[in-house]
Parts: sequence; structure tokens; C-alpha cells
Amino acid sequence: MATEEEIDDSLYSRQRYVLGDTAMKAMAHSNVFLSGLGGLGVEIAKNVALAGVRSLVVHDTRIATCKDLGTQFFLREEDVTAKRNRAEACQARLAELNPHVSITSSTASLTSKSDPSFLRQYQCVVLTEAPLSLLLMVDEFCRNQQPPIKFIAGDVFGLYSYTFCDFGPEFTIMDRTGEEPTESFVATITKANPGVITSLDNRMHGFQSGDHITFKEIEGMTILNGSTQQVKVLSPYAYSICDTSGDDYQPYENGGIAVEVKIPKTVTFESLKKQLDSPSTTFVDFLKDPIFSHVAVHSLQQFREDHGRLPGVRSLEDSNAFIEIARQLNGKLESALNPLDEKSLRMISFTAEGCFAPLTATMGGIIAQEVLKALTGKFTPINQWLHLDASEVLKDLDQCPASAFQPRNDRYDALRICLGEDLLGKFHNLKLFMVGCGAIGCEMLKNYALLGIATAEKGKITITDNDIIEKSNLNRQFLFRPHHIQKPKSTTAAASTQDINPSVNIDAHLHKVCPDTETTVFNDEFFKDMDVVVNALDNVAARQYMDSRCVTNERPLMESGTMGAKGHVQVIVPHMTETYGSQRDPPDESVPYCTLKSFPATVEHTIQWARDKFEISFTQKPTMFNKYWTNNGSPEVVIKKFNDSEQPENSMAVIKLLKNRPVSWAECVSTARVKFEKYFNHKAKQLLSVFPLDHKMSDGTLFWQSPKRPPAPVIFNTASELHMLFVVSTARLTAAYCDIPVSEHDLSTDTLLRILSGVKVPPFKPSNKVIETEASSPTKPQQLLEPSVTSDEIEQCRQQLAQLLAKKRATPGHCRMIPADFEKDDDTNGHIDYITSASNLRATMYHIELADRFKTKRIAGRIVPAIATTTAAVAGLATLELIKYVKGATLSDYRNCFLNLGLSLIMFSEPGPASVTQIKPGLKFTQWDMWHVHGQRGYKLKDFMQHFKDTYGLDISLVVHGVKMIFVPMMPGHMKRLSKSMLELLKPSDGIKYMDLTIGFEPPSEDADEDLPAPPVRYYFGL
Repeated sequence: MATEEEIDDSLYSRQRYVLGDTAMKAMAHSNVFLSGLGGLGVEIAKNVALAGVRSLVVHDTRIATCKDLGTQFFLREEDVTAKRNRAEACQARLAELNPHVSITSSTASLTSKSDPSFLRQYQCVVLTEAPLSLLLMVDEFCRNQQPPIKFIAGDVFGLYSYTFCDFGPEFTIMDRTGEEPTESFVATITKANPGVITSLDNRMHGFQSGDHITFKEIEGMTILNGSTQQVKVLSPYAYSICDTSGDDYQPYENGGIAVEVKIPKTVTFESLKKQLDSPSTTFVDFLKDPIFSHVAVHSLQQFREDHGRLPGVRSLEDSNAFIEIARQLNGKLESALNPLDEKSLRMISFTAEGCFAPLTATMGGIIAQEVLKALTGKFTPINQWLHLDASEVLKDLDQCPASAFQPRNDRYDALRICLGEDLLGKFHNLKLFMVGCGAIGCEMLKNYALLGIATAEKGKITITDNDIIEKSNLNRQFLFRPHHIQKPKSTTAAASTQDINPSVNIDAHLHKVCPDTETTVFNDEFFKDMDVVVNALDNVAARQYMDSRCVTNERPLMESGTMGAKGHVQVIVPHMTETYGSQRDPPDESVPYCTLKSFPATVEHTIQWARDKFEISFTQKPTMFNKYWTNNGSPEVVIKKFNDSEQPENSMAVIKLLKNRPVSWAECVSTARVKFEKYFNHKAKQLLSVFPLDHKMSDGTLFWQSPKRPPAPVIFNTASELHMLFVVSTARLTAAYCDIPVSEHDLSTDTLLRILSGVKVPPFKPSNKVIETEASSPTKPQQLLEPSVTSDEIEQCRQQLAQLLAKKRATPGHCRMIPADFEKDDDTNGHIDYITSASNLRATMYHIELADRFKTKRIAGRIVPAIATTTAAVAGLATLELIKYVKGATLSDYRNCFLNLGLSLIMFSEPGPASVTQIKPGLKFTQWDMWHVHGQRGYKLKDFMQHFKDTYGLDISLVVHGVKMIFVPMMPGHMKRLSKSMLELLKPSDGIKYMDLTIGFEPPSEDADEDLPAPPVRYYFGL
């Protein structure tokens, strides 16, 4: 396991944002035992290995078979031929996932009669594919140890799966949610019993009843500072705490921040023996009863215990015996089912010998997350059973002949037993397009290979990703290995997928799916040739674009995503469900410009300020500088333009940059030192000169009150590590864009101190610039354009440029800069050093708690936390919905999902139906509809309008193409366009056969305010 200092540059960078340092260290000292290396076991092993435990022992006594190849992605055909033990065959491939984890295999016999004392060396024991008697024996042994060994059991029986957790009689949850502690600014605190607190500016406080909070920076009722209080929520904007009416509680005056305190919680787990008859089950789908799933799973375990095997495929005799066991076990339950769904039980019996790969992926991700919880105390464990099934897929399969489900001794037997040969054939011939080959993409491809998607001649998986593999990807993008770093993701993922199943037909692209490739690579014909489209993306904008392309071309879209322990799956089916664009998340709350510039209140504000400073100083200004000389020519040409009274844009800013441009390392250091003084000393003095500490507003209240914090000038000190980090990182970035080499000698302490001792820092001079104090401007100005300049200023620019030419500081080399491209993952480039030091110096100036480099990097780099467990679970659920689509499901069979593995929360819901818009009685459309109009070369606008009059009885009031208005009657000259051809009005580029138009219809009466809506219209030129 990497040391704390190495973590940022290791495999664990994204995962660390999910689990935190304490949990990562706990895992680094933990040993895990995992028995059963079938499809579920290898998924758990993969995720646990990627997470970074100290050691993992994988145990199995079974020999690899053809059937295993349908769920066990680390087995190969040669392992089956050689009759290798499953654990031994997988050990080396598992070890490749993470060099920091010791992975060994064991083939020792393990039965209910075995001596379990060897398990004492492990902190967590996981059993899969184990007989019930063995589960009971091991669970009892683990509970009786001091401290108890955490025990987890799980299995996948056909289309049903379960996990059971027992973390002992007492288990401490250190952090229930894993979220950053909630903070809320205080507006008022009453002297009452109980005291009521309202949040500042009517912002929601975010607390829940029962939460514990502490306070800081309260003025007046200072006794609350540092105290811990329990919250009772009164409204989203108010909550109560303790009795504040006593004399110890002085009246509240001003300020204050309430901060959530993470209080450890101890929970109790019961034994497996007790839980079998009195289960604590988790609801995941409110259309299903988890007690039924529990009865089914317990009955399968009991059948295997009694017969040494699972019920036979489509065996009526076995299913009858199984149902009888279910009746008996149901009768023992405290909450027995009445009636017992015996038809569903029979189908469960028929498919129990199978194994459904999407469920092994999903349950494998969930169980691996429970292992991490057991080892770290981070997040809320499952209490105590969780059942997942794909019973919707069983619908109508009882109508198929039994022969379609019988094994054929090939890699698809486990799936064939569940779904039958006909559905298997549809998978083989599927044409699938997946965008993105990152974490989710790798998991999806693994699932597709196991299912045999696109293994027939007609089938094909097309994937695309324009990214390359980085070291930080290896922790969760499990198809990649260290020797793949800097190689394309798509082609590498394709090759690794074919390692799992050599028969997969896969076509890898390096193109980005965007408007630039819309008419070339990924055009409408490409989309229409696909049976289904899959998103494996990490940003909303790309998802929205893919959604629009699928809607336009009426293609189904399987959408999913993750963020840390959270994930979602959305099924989008043409003309059946709503689209991704139907629902919008609320926009992120923007920070007012005045807050970032002058009145930061949190470290997030200072980090954003530092990130903006980086972008302006080292990217935007150098880019503008280069563009200026490219557009205007050499300095001699620019001087001639000045002489001719021309005014090239941005001349003053560019010549100032040229004049102040360093030409040596010493000048870079000097520039950095002057910036320190300007940003962290003079800025504070300027604010305090305009708004002294006792400054009052027009209503008599103090100007400097929460959330405004008065700054204090920072005095530069070479002995301060933070101060020197800012100077060095700023100087390095300055040298980089000025193309000045920097040596180790330049960076030595002696050299830096010598240069700094000679820097002349300009004294503070008050400015008459207006300081924005109102939050009227929500964002910072985006452009660097200067206002128009006067003739005197032009002459000043000319003189300065002439002087620079004379001094040979305006040579071609000086008229080029190298803009920085912000890169958060390269710790040698100084980017995060600059942002961390600048942010923390600004935080120091405003008395804000500092943020470490780790937190700064996450916020400044907008890093999405990620962990392999969630990715595996989400990919499995998305693949399940894909299978339903291929099978031909109805709306009620599909499930959208939101999950938070940290809270053991999984919520399924039926997708929303496609919304219907009525144009007029008898005429309506959904967001999936598009009207098609076929014209020809001479087809006029009036013909286009007449088409809608004749077809729908509607009069067009608006025709628009993109942002271009084609016909708006009230616009001057537009009525004359009626006689013009559509070809003349739309002006298509060569090769364009059609254009998509937006139209509106005249309202039914003059009193109506808005035009009637219409679906998009695709107009074909007929050329």
C-alpha cells in the first residue's frame, strides 16, 4: 500500500476522495479471505483488490468448466482445457490489478466439519457458492472471536441473488454517510428553551434531526463556540438546539458557522442462524416483496443442503420438491407470505443452476463495498439481507420449449439456463454503440463479452473514446494495466474485451461524438444502423448531446453514471419512456463575483479565486498575447499601425505584458514576490482603507459582519513554507510561459533567498477603484478585452513599443508565450502547488480555515470521486436493462435506479412515460416524434407551409433553422420569402440531404398569447 505522501500519485487518487485517508490506511492493514471463485466471487475479488487491502486470499476447490466462462471473466478456455482450479487460474490475473495487494490462492478443503481456526488471521471473511451448513458454521465462529471477524455471504442463483452481512454483536460506524461535513452560516440565535437558529440569507442548512453540530465564530453567545449540540430540524431554514435561555448564554450579536460533527454509532448484528427465520430485509423495489426473495433463496440453500446440488434445469420433480421446502420455510417465518407465489418459485427452480452475469456484476460491486465498510467503519452497512433479482426477464419464458434452456457444454450455458437459446441468439447478432471507454465502459464491455453480445457475423460492438490511459485510471478501469499507460482507451479496451471472449466483434474508434463528427463519422445513418446505444460518459453536456442524437434517430439509450458511492441508471426507449433531457438537475449555485474578488467566506471561495487567477495569468493572457501578434504582425508593423492611427484590440494589455515580461529566472522570482505583495498584502490594505473595521452601512449596521470577513495584510516571510511555495510555483509558471529554463540550482534555497533579498517591492498606494459589494454580478467577467483607448493612450503604446524594440525586448522570441494547459494530475508542473498556496494565503488573509493539497486538488480540478465497487454495480444494472430491451419489455418491466452504496440505499422506479403534447384535439406528439417533409429542387416556402395546411389544418407562424430565422411574418421582408425556394432559403452545404427545422403554428384564436407547439420537422431537399 502506498504511503500517505504517495497517495496522490498512486492508483488510489480518485478512490481516496470517496474513502478518505483514515479508511485507506485501515484497508492497508487488513486481510480478507474470499471463498468461491465463480462469477460472483471473482467480481468481489476484483473490486477488493482494486480498493487496496493488504492481502486477499482467494479460495476454491472447483475445477474450471465451460459454464464458468459465461460469468468468470478471469478464466480462459485454456484453463478449462487444462482442468485448472478456478482460484489458481485467476490468482495471477487478479494480482495484476494492484501491485500493492498480496493475492494468494488456496485449494484446501473447507466444509462444515473443517477446523475454522485459520480464519483468525483475517478481518473479513466472504463466502460465495457455499452450502448452508458451512455458512452457519463460519458465521458462528466469526461472531465468537474477539474482536469479531466480519462475515459476509452471497450468491447468485439464476436470476435471483442475495447478500447477508454479520459484523458482530457490536459494530461501530465511524462515518454514516461519508459526505463532507455540512456547514451553515448563522443568521440568528434566540434566547429560549430550546434555542432556535435560523440560517443566513434564507439558505437551507442541510442538517437532519439527530445530527450533531458544533459552532465557531459566534459573537455574543460565545459559550456555543466549540460546543457540540444535537439538532432538531424545524424547517429547511431553522433548527433548534439546547436551552439557551440561561444567564450563561449572552444575547447573540453576529456571525457564526454551524458545522456538522461526525459522531460514531454502534449497531448490532444478529447471527445467520437467527436471521434465517427472522430476517431483516432491505426494500429496493417497492413492487417486490423482499420476504419472497428471502424464502426463495433460503429454499434453494436448503435444497442444495439436502441434495448436494441445485434444482435441475426445467426439472418438474426438482421444482416440486423445492416448492415444498419453500412452503415449510415460509411457515416458520414471523411474517409468513400468504399466499406463496408458487408459479414464480417454479421459474426460480427452473433457472437456479444458471448464473446471470449482470447480477454477478451488481452484487459483486455491492458485496465488495460491504467488505470495505467492514474493514474501515466508513459508511452504513447493509442491515442485514439484501436481495436483488431480474424476475422481469422471466416473464413469458415459461412459454418457451424446455429444450431451449438445456446446457450445450459451451461458455453460454449459465446464461442459456436463465434466458433460453432464442434470446441468446439476439445477443449474438446485436449491433451496439457505446460512447466512452473509462470506468463504466470497461465494466460494460466485460458484461457484453460474458453475454456473447456481437459474437455472430451480423453483430458488432462499436466503441469510441478520444482519451488515453493514465496511471490514475488503473484503480477503477480494470481492463487496463500499467503497460497500457499512454495508449488509447478504446483500442486497448477492445483488445482486453476479446481476451475475455475472443468471438466478440468490436470496432474501436478514437473520435469524439460531437457536432464536429455528426456529419462524418457518427451521422444519422450510423445511428440508425445501431440496435441500441450505451452511454459510458462522465459529464452532463455529453449525455445531453447523446440523448438528442438518440431522440432524433429514435434509438434506445442506456444511460448510467457514478459519483463516489452514488450511481444512477436510466432506461430511454423510443416512444415509450421520457428522455434524459426530460428531467434537469437544478443548476449549481453560482458564487457572486464580489464574493470571489473581495469577500470570500469559505475555503471553496478562495480555491475558486486561485483557480481563476491561474487561468487568467497563465492561460488567458498568454493566449491573448499570442493572438495579438498573430493578427497584427511584428512590432514594427504594429508601430506603423499606431502611426496610421489604427487601434489594434488589446494593445495596452499586450504591451504591458511585453514590457513586464521576465527574461531571466531572477526576474520570474521578482515578479512572483511582487504578486505576493499585491494579492495578499495590498489587497487587504485597500479594502480596509475603503471599509475600515468600524465602517457602517446606511442602515447603521456594521459593514464587516458575517458572512463578510475583514482581511488582514499578510507579511511576507521567507521562513514560511506556504509563502515560499507561492513564490516558487508562481515563478516556475511564469518561467514556463516565458520559455525560460529552470535548473535545480535555480530552485535551491540559497539562490531563492539571494534573489528575494534584492527584490524591490512597491509600497502600498490607495486606489480609487470601485469595489463591488453587492451580489448583483453572479459570475466573474469572462473576457480580457480592454475598453476603447484614447489617442493619447495609443501614442503611449507606440512609444513604449518603440523603446522595447530599441532595448531588443520585442524580438520575435519575446512576442510568443506558452499558455499553460491546466493539468491536475501532474504533480511536477506546479499547477496544484500554485492553486494550493494562493488559496491558503488568501484564506489566511481572511481568517478562513485552510484546505490541504488533497482537498484543493479535488475542488480546483473538479474531480469526480470514483470507486470500482459503484461502477461495477451500476454497469451490471444498466446491462440488465439492455437485456430487457433486447427481449422486448413493456414499460412496467423496466427499472431506473438510483443507488448510494455508502448508505446501502438502492431505489428502483418505473421509468416515466414519454410526455405527450397536444397541438389540437386529435393531434398530439411526444419528444420522440419528428415530422418529415419531402421537397424537390423547386419546392418553395409557400409549398412547405401549404403542406401543413393540407395535412394538419394548421397555419405556420414560424420557421427557424438553429438560430437562423427563416420565416417570421412580422419581420421586415419575410413575407417576400414565401415565393423563394427552400433550397435558396436554407442554403445547404454540399452533400447535405436534409435539415431539421423548428416550426410554430398560429394559435386557434386571436386571444391566445402563444403559438401552437409542433415537433421538429426534417425537410428533405430531394436533390
